[in-house]
Amino acid sequence: MTRHLTVAQATVAFLSQQYVERDGEEVRYFGGCLGIFGHGNVAGLGQALEQDASLRYYLFRNEQAMVHAASAFAKATFRRRALVCTTSVGPGATNMVTGAALASINRLPVLLLPGDIFASRQVAPVLQQLESSQTPDISVNDCFKPLSRYWDRIQRPEQLLTSLPEAMRVLTSPVETGAVTVCMPQDVQAEAFDFPEEFFRKRVWRIPRNRCDAGDLQQAAEWIQASRLPMIIAGGGVLYSEASAALAAFAASTGIPVGETQAGKGSLPFDHAQLAGAVGATGTSAANILAREADLIIGVGTRYSDFTTASKTAFQNPRVRFVNINVCELDAYKHAAVALTGDARVTLDELRRLVGGYRIDAQYCARIAGLQQDWNREVERLYGIVREPMAQSQFIRVLNEFTQPADIIVNAAGSLPGDLHKLWRTRQPGGYHMEYGYSCMGYEIAGGLGIKMAHPQREVYVLVGDGSYLMMAQEIVTSVQEGYKLNIVLLDNHGFSSIGGLSRSCGNEGMGTEYRYRRDGKYSGEALPVDFQANAASLGAWTTRVNRIEDLKAALQSAREQPRTSVVVIETSYTERVPGYESWWDVPIAEVSESTSVQSARTAYEAARKKQRYFF
Repeated sequence: MTRHLTVAQATVAFLSQQYVERDGEEVRYFGGCLGIFGHGNVAGLGQALEQDASLRYYLFRNEQAMVHAASAFAKATFRRRALVCTTSVGPGATNMVTGAALASINRLPVLLLPGDIFASRQVAPVLQQLESSQTPDISVNDCFKPLSRYWDRIQRPEQLLTSLPEAMRVLTSPVETGAVTVCMPQDVQAEAFDFPEEFFRKRVWRIPRNRCDAGDLQQAAEWIQASRLPMIIAGGGVLYSEASAALAAFAASTGIPVGETQAGKGSLPFDHAQLAGAVGATGTSAANILAREADLIIGVGTRYSDFTTASKTAFQNPRVRFVNINVCELDAYKHAAVALTGDARVTLDELRRLVGGYRIDAQYCARIAGLQQDWNREVERLYGIVREPMAQSQFIRVLNEFTQPADIIVNAAGSLPGDLHKLWRTRQPGGYHMEYGYSCMGYEIAGGLGIKMAHPQREVYVLVGDGSYLMMAQEIVTSVQEGYKLNIVLLDNHGFSSIGGLSRSCGNEGMGTEYRYRRDGKYSGEALPVDFQANAASLGAWTTRVNRIEDLKAALQSAREQPRTSVVVIETSYTERVPGYESWWDVPIAEVSESTSVQSARTAYEAARKKQRYFF
């Protein structure tokens, strides 16, 4: 039995029949197809999506934004589901490149179907084609090769039979997942073929819970039992493997404190007895002091980014050793660790049984409790700051008190990620959604839309600075069109506050980081009169602007009651920021400068670098 379909029609029919299963729960894998049509896909994939509604189509306004939405959708579903993105050939395709990088860096599954040049080459150069004098076998879609975990170009219809199953294997792999790109030449999309009926049967991809080696597990248990000052670092893998309960049980039974990465924040509720808070360059004093003194680090689902390790300065105990639990072998072996290459949930459960009655001693327990108390006092101090324009810590307090446990906040770039990592009190796994692998400005609104598509019953709060908003706000239109209501809070501090602060910490003057008129060759004039409220209203959102902290809660309540996307604009301080605690981030300072402030910053930089370590 065969089915006579075009390549595009066969692609849609195949994708609509893909399912995943884990722990006995089965779900349809693809939640829809996001797209913008042009001559490279409108008559192929466009026609197929119009003819076959089994894969729901969503119209977006920007190709990069739709990949961000797809990444957020996957992250919000703990990588159990994904979205498809289709574009035309040329700029539509290359607009997705940034989104592809974000997906692969964060290890989030997205399927990209960019249109491509003619496989026949008869009409070359087609509109928007990149010509090469060295080879005709190249297009702008080759840019996706280093950014994709799987890449293919369909030159003949029968290639679909092997390519799409391989794409699904990578997308559903806990280890290899990321951006998957299948390029679709526009003539091949419309070409028909007799596809085997078996190709379109329902297929269920089982997500395994792999076990690690028993010998490595035994060695890890021995290292834990021999340690006096152990610490757990919880990364995104805790959430993706749905191991929060296993982590909580392991920490409670052993007393070992837990620090959370940006991706792992929310692995434990903020008031869990063993939680020391955020760790690393944007971490709390409690977690960072514990990391500095620890003689054993148990990394669970973390890839040890430079922010997590404070640029390799976080772990200063000369006897420190590492045990890493990770499905990805690359991450499991980092820092010369005992590599427990396996699923976080089952590995934590097995490790808890192996360590038996091990528990940290009373002195260490008291040390942890004292550091937690010190940090909680610091949070209350920061929450209590009163000034105009308001400090971000003031805003975070009001929003944290206002939101419900099931609500989700999303952010990605600027000074907010560091402040939220320290101060936000997460109550449920998945309630804190931070894109910090790529920290991509413009992710927030598109990402919020992807989260809302994944969890339409939950309230989603998009926290976005004026810089990110100006880069990519147009998906407000999409949220209004599709009826996916977002609660957007826009913090207007008249510039790139985070980079302005970083510039000054490097001894510079913050050039190019404030939104001001040019005066005497510098951006030192009055603040630009950007009316964000009017702009958001023009895109279809309900809007309001507040200037005082006492008006913020009322505005949040009014916004929550709206049936459509709301935007609350509030001015915040450009200079008032939450400090760093017991941490450092490696940003190289100019070795030669006539500026005394740069010279001083270089001296401090060279001193800080001496704390960096290699682990063998």
